[in-house]
Order: sequence, then C-alpha cells, then structure tokens
Amino acid sequence: PVETHLYELLGVSFNASEDEIKKAYRKKAKEHHPDKNINDPEAGQKFQEMAAAYEILSDGNKRAVYDAHGIEGLSGPGGGGHGMDAEEIFAQFFGHQMFGFDFGPDARRSKGENSVIPHEVTLEDLYNGKSVKMNMEKEVVCSVCKGSGARGNAKPKPCSTCDGQGWTHIKTRLPNGSFGLSRSRCTDCHGHGERLKEKERCKKCKGEKTIHEKTRQEIFIEKGMADRQRIVLAGAGDQQPGVPAGDVIFILKLLPHESFERSGDDLLTHVTITLSEALLGFSRIILTHLDGRGIKMTTPPGKIIKPQDSIVLKGEGMPIYRRPDEKGDLYVIFDIEMPDEQWLKTVDVKAVEAILPPRRPDVEPRPEVVDEADFEESDIVDVRARSFPASQNFFDQGFASQFGEGNEDDWEDEDDEDGEPECRPQ
Repeated sequence: PVETHLYELLGVSFNASEDEIKKAYRKKAKEHHPDKNINDPEAGQKFQEMAAAYEILSDGNKRAVYDAHGIEGLSGPGGGGHGMDAEEIFAQFFGHQMFGFDFGPDARRSKGENSVIPHEVTLEDLYNGKSVKMNMEKEVVCSVCKGSGARGNAKPKPCSTCDGQGWTHIKTRLPNGSFGLSRSRCTDCHGHGERLKEKERCKKCKGEKTIHEKTRQEIFIEKGMADRQRIVLAGAGDQQPGVPAGDVIFILKLLPHESFERSGDDLLTHVTITLSEALLGFSRIILTHLDGRGIKMTTPPGKIIKPQDSIVLKGEGMPIYRRPDEKGDLYVIFDIEMPDEQWLKTVDVKAVEAILPPRRPDVEPRPEVVDEADFEESDIVDVRARSFPASQNFFDQGFASQFGEGNEDDWEDEDDEDGEPECRPQ
C-alpha cells in the first residue's frame, strides 16, 4: 500500500486479515481507553482515531481505496468521503483533525499517486504467460517551467483566501447534533497555498505544473499468476513536482473459462463420454489443454465409469508461479451422455434388455397403500428455485462419487503416472 498510517495505529501489518485487524483493534481500544488513561489529555483523541482506523480497514472497499491511494483517496468517488478531504473525514466523525498526521500543503508526500488499472486476462494467458503492450497517458512535469507553473522568473504568491495554508475552516454539523470546525481544501488555490496571475503562468502547462504525455507500456503476465494479482511498474505513474513519480499497478481480472475451473494450482474440467464408453472403456483424446495439447487417456479393462466419477491427472494443472516447470493437478469429472429415443428405435429392445442388468423389484417391505403417480419432465434448476421444508443446501450434499475420491491406480494418461490422488478443497 502507498500508506500504512492506519495499520500502524492498530499495530498490524498491511497484509493482516480481517480477524487480525479486529483483534488488534479490541486490544488497542482496551489499552488506550480514556477511562484507563485519565492522566493523558490526548487519550480520548487517540481512542477515536483508532476507531476511525478500524472503520476504514474493516470495510473491504474502503481498505482497497486506502491501500491504493492513501487516506486522501477516501475523499474521491467510491471512497466514502463524499468529496471531503482527508482531514474533514476525521473531523466529520470525531470533531477534530487526525492526531499526528498533517494533510496541509506543507505535508511531505513520499511519492506521487499510483495509477491502478484493472486488466482482463484469460485462463490461457495465466497458463502460458503473455506479453502485453498498451498505449497510456500520464502526467509529467512540464519541461519548460520545470514544474513551477510560472513563466520566466515569476514566482507564485500566497493565496489570499486561505493565507497560504491550502485549506480553510468550515463549520459542519456532527452526528451528535453539535457543530464543529473542520478543514476543507481551498477552492481558489486547489490546496497548493499559492497562486499565479494569468499572465505569469507558463504557456505550455498553463500554470498546472504538469502536462499530459502519451507513453507505451509493456507488462509480462507470468505463468501461474493468480486472479487479482498485481503487476507493478515502479515509477511509471503520474509525475508531480518535488516527489518521485508514482507507480502503475495493473490488477489482473480473470475471465470465466468455458471448459476449465481453477483452484490454486489445480484445474477442474468435465468430460462427456457415451454410455458404451462408460461400460466398455475407451482410449482417445478427451480434451484440448490450455496450451493446445491434446490429452489422451486409456481406461483400464473391466472398469465401469459411473456418473460424476472423477480422476486426477498429476502434473497437468496450472504452472506454479515463479516455478513454471512444476504444475498442479488436473481433476476430470465424467458426465455420461445417455442415448436418446431415436437410438432406441434403431435397436432390438429385447436384445438390449437381455444383456443389461435386470430391473429392480418393488421396494420392500411393500406398502399397504400404493398410488399410481402421474409425472412430467422437469429441470432440477426449477426445483432449486422453489421453497421446500428441507434445508437450503438439500441438493448440494456430497455423494460417494464426488470428484477427488476413489482409487485411480489403474487409470492411464499420456504421462503414465500412477498413485493415489490427493483430494484438495476446491
């Protein structure tokens, strides 16, 4: 993250989980409660700031904005500040500025703002790796005025509206009904604390200190990268006078795949086979992998495949990030395609019945009352959408043939790897 002040307030690392943040906040709140620190005049203020830090970091959306843009990023759209600046956000909640942090024009920023760009990728991109080139636009320091915004030897003068502070005090109504003073960014100097007359502004940047410049960036999507993983181009972001340029951060967004699902380093896919293949076996190419290879397998003699039976192909999963020569596993679930009515018309039904297993008898013990029920075709999806006395997950229970179970020692694929499959949570 570009800023870690709120994490430091709670005493946690920037990659702390929600539970760790909650535990840290409870511990800090007890430790710094005003009732236990009556001799510390700033205890109440610190306590409220920790509450504010927890409120932001416990909200996934606000935390993501804070990580990408810092506390000032919360004043933008989607940040929850409704256009307020960083100081005002805290003042609105607690009636005072944030303890220990200065957000005025004299506050030093360690670097420019980062640019966060979502980038859509396919599962093939993450499996094979890919180089992507794209045209972008960014802010660069004006080469004429060197970032001063002034023409020639002209120098900016303190803003008369805010007296060079970059902010003004405004009166706001607090949640408890009282009024309090909070800081608002000066609208005349845009928070810079200084202004230039029109005739004193640089001709190239119009006094803005930076100009737009088109650039061409290239990123490399490495094999095995994950959904929502970040690719950081350090120093390739917008430039601002007096501070290093920010970074360009690409966040990978994985698109759904029509054939494969990913779980960590493993893959899952469904393969449809015919009834004859389920009963008599087969030896054929069952799928085309993400790199274009065909995967062929041979079923062992005498093996009958049941609906939703599964096997695992070792080493045919996703490449492991930063270790592309190693791969996870590929789980295959078999769906059996039943013959249709047209096929039944082309065969001798009695001959087929003679070789198939016999029909099941009536249930035992036989009920005293038996009703002949009418039926019609339906879809299990329609049933799921209705309300039943049974629990909501009635249709989601696991079955004995759920994928990842069973002994698959006899199965063969093109790598001819044997062994007991490892069942992993999917």
